[in-house]
Amino acid sequence: HRSGIFSSKVERAHSTMMNADMDAVEAENQVELEEKTRLINQVLELQHTLEDLSARVDAVKEENLKLKSENQVLGQYIENLMSASSVFQTTDTKSKRK
Repeated sequence: HRSGIFSSKVERAHSTMMNADMDAVEAENQVELEEKTRLINQVLELQHTLEDLSARVDAVKEENLKLKSENQVLGQYIENLMSASSVFQTTDTKSKRK
């Protein structure tokens, strides 16, 4: 009778340890799942930020090209005005003599 009681206690202890191990594994899996979810959300947020920054860089590049073009037009206009003006021509002549 004693060996049956002992065997029963061992089985219950073994079962309790198995349940504790399974609970620990489930808790670890839950922590891993939460960490993966957090990392995925962080990656998605960074992707959106990168897309926003990329769009902003493209807009700035486009604006820069537009401004360069406008500057070239204005520079040519100023050169044409200066060459048509006698005031600037005399200044050019004096600077060439030096």
